[in-house]
Amino acid sequence: MLKALVFDVDGTLADTEEIHRAAYNAAFVAHGMSWYWTHQRYAALLAISGGQERLRYAIRSQRMSHAERRRLLNLVPALHGTKTRFYREFVAAGRVHLRPGIARLIGEARAAGVELALVSSTTPANIDALLNANLGHDARGWFRVVTGGAEVAQRKPAPDIFKRALADLDQPAAHCVAFEDTAAGVAAAAAAGL
Repeated sequence: MLKALVFDVDGTLADTEEIHRAAYNAAFVAHGMSWYWTHQRYAALLAISGGQERLRYAIRSQRMSHAERRRLLNLVPALHGTKTRFYREFVAAGRVHLRPGIARLIGEARAAGVELALVSSTTPANIDALLNANLGHDARGWFRVVTGGAEVAQRKPAPDIFKRALADLDQPAAHCVAFEDTAAGVAAAAAAGL
């Protein structure tokens, strides 16, 4: 019997990648950096799960002095914070919409008493911005569990985040369905038994 729907956020609830890319580029400008991530570069960087991890990887993959690398690595939390602020502003301005059918599916699950969960490597602020702009300010409360990548030892494709969600839901994996948009996410859900 179906007990819970477990959703990834970015790419699954909404196609957010272009807005994330625009927010990174705006953050680079705000911090006086000449960096600009093209569609192609950002698509390649999406293999790295987590925004701060993605920034660290990008910094480490660039040719620069040790001092500049150290400076940029120390800047990562502030840079990511600025990126998150821009992302939230873009979402609040109506630049991101849920994928077709998502709001209906969530509404029907709620009406049927099926529990909802979110598992994502994105920040809680980004999740709140997306839900508030598209489902209303009380939407976060519809989800019994909201688990982030920072709360587990290993990120997707490891099953940790799904195992954590299942434990918090107190539901067996066989009674839950995962919704994912990446191979790493599908692998993580499958490894957790969803």
